[in-house]
Formats: sequence, structure tokens, C-alpha cells
Amino acid sequence: MRAVRIEEFGGPEVLVPVEVPDAVAGPGEVLVRIEAAGVNRADALLRSGRYHRAGRPPLVPGAEAAGTVAAVGEGVTGFAVGQRVVALDGGRAPGFYAELAAVPATQVVALPDGVDPVAAAALPVAWLSAWYCLRRLARVTADETVVVKAAASGVGSAAVQIAAEAGARVIALAGSPEKAAWAAEFGAHAAVDTSAHPDDAEVEEVLRLTGGRGADVVLDTVGGRAFGRSLRAVAPGGRVVALANVALEPSIVDTRDFYPKNASILGFQLTNLQLSGWDPRPDLRELAERVAAGTYRVPVETVLPLSEARTAHERLERRENRGKIVLTPA
Repeated sequence: MRAVRIEEFGGPEVLVPVEVPDAVAGPGEVLVRIEAAGVNRADALLRSGRYHRAGRPPLVPGAEAAGTVAAVGEGVTGFAVGQRVVALDGGRAPGFYAELAAVPATQVVALPDGVDPVAAAALPVAWLSAWYCLRRLARVTADETVVVKAAASGVGSAAVQIAAEAGARVIALAGSPEKAAWAAEFGAHAAVDTSAHPDDAEVEEVLRLTGGRGADVVLDTVGGRAFGRSLRAVAPGGRVVALANVALEPSIVDTRDFYPKNASILGFQLTNLQLSGWDPRPDLRELAERVAAGTYRVPVETVLPLSEARTAHERLERRENRGKIVLTPA
């Protein structure tokens, strides 16, 4: 089968198309014939050797995919050859930049009619992360105010829709006028161009939009120095959810920015959550059903062939994309 492999850690140029033996479903596994694989920042971190659970090359990246069941391993029930599915790498499965992948059945969900594989391939990482952070951790309710950082990203555009559907008032922060306007299309009540409001001016704008109170929930998808601004933008009794550090720099925290407010800081990391025993299937199934029903729209900006994984990573790291980038083996 064809795959894209990291032969050594480095830049996008180390993503090499290769021919490898076909994957085979072992006991408890589902063999998925991949039709689409999502591209995520974790893939770029893995490629560069900076991911927290990076093994040693050669490695096949890719944490999410959609396709059809090619075979089922011993002991697997509930799946049939040809069935449409979406799959998630739970820390034990091989990467999805390939034509086939053998995945633990506990990481596979049947797709309802009405969800195409390209959209489905964007659900397990970005959408599942946004869903869990807002619905399970922060427990966003109607009439609360939610700030979504990097709202034009895959996680961000998902979070805007999930928070808005819950009845919250959403303030979308994005790094250009175009990205801010685009994020507003997904149900944000206000969109802020952070390039026009750098550093503390970003906080001041959130406070202005909330009458000086701050946001009930801040979803921090950026990390680094931006995390301190999240603490300053949260309201008394509010929650800051930290789920990434794409800035790849330390987050300097002044405890005076949150403890006088009785605010909470909540952390989220998808893979470690699964390794601790969380079953992602019920939430992933609910997300797929809501997409099928038209409740949520999955924005996929770029679809590239598997052989152009390098181009996909270059675009991702330049932060040019609005919405998801997806690779297709066909």
C-alpha cells in the first residue's frame, strides 16, 4: 500500500511517499480502507520531533481518517466489510497518511448517511476536542459568553458552532480581518481581528464587548503568552480551557489574574484522555449525527492527494488555511 512516512525528524520535506506492506487487521482491530485523512498541528509536531509522545522514525503521521471497512479482526463485532466509518488514533493505532490502517475497534465509529468522508475525516481531532472542551469540561450553557481563540482554525470554527448551538454568545478571535469575518459566518456574535488588537488590546476589546465583566468561558487554542491574556479576559467564576500551545513557548502565569476571580483553569489533551480510559465513541457518534442533520457545518478548505502531504504541512504551518486540510489517497 501507499503511505507517507517520516524517515527523520525535520521540516515538511521529510514527509516521504513510500510503498509498505498492506496493513492487516489483528485481534480486536478493524482494517479501514482510507478515503480521507485529516491534517492537524499534532502531525506537524510529530514530524518535527516536538510532539510529547513522538516515537522514533520511521513513523506514519495522521490521527484521524474516514473510509470503509476492508476487514475485521478476531473478536470484533458490529462492523461489516464495506461499512462507512470514521476512525481516531488513540495512541496505539498506526498513522492514517496511508491507504489502509488497522485500528482498534474501540476507536472506530460507523458513519450515518449524509456525512461524506472528507467532512468525516475532520471530526475526530478538531471537532471532538472542541466538543469535549465546551460541553464536558466547561459545560457551556445558554446566555453565557464564550471567547474562542484562533476561531478560523479547525478547532476554532467547530467551537464557534458548538458554543452558538448551546445558546452562548460567542466572541471569535482571529488573526486577520478576513479570518475574523469568516469565523463570524459560523454563528459568532462578535468577531475580533487580533492583528488590529495585539497583546493587551485584545483583552480590552473582550472586556469592552462584555461590559467590563469578561467572558464566562475562554477557549485557549494558542498557549504561550496568549494564555496570560485568556486569564485576564475571563469573568469572575469563569473557566479557561487550555488545549494547545501552538505558540511553542512557555506560558507565564500571574496567579493574580485568576485566583481573585475564583476562576478555574481546565486542561485538555485528546490522546492522554483516551489513554486514561475515556471512550470517544459516544461523543464522536453524536457529532457525526449532528453533521448529518445539518446542525453543524464542517469547513474543509483544501483537499490534496496523499502524495502532496508536504504541501499540506507547509500550508498548515504558514497558518494560511481557514478550516481543515484533508489528504485523500485516491
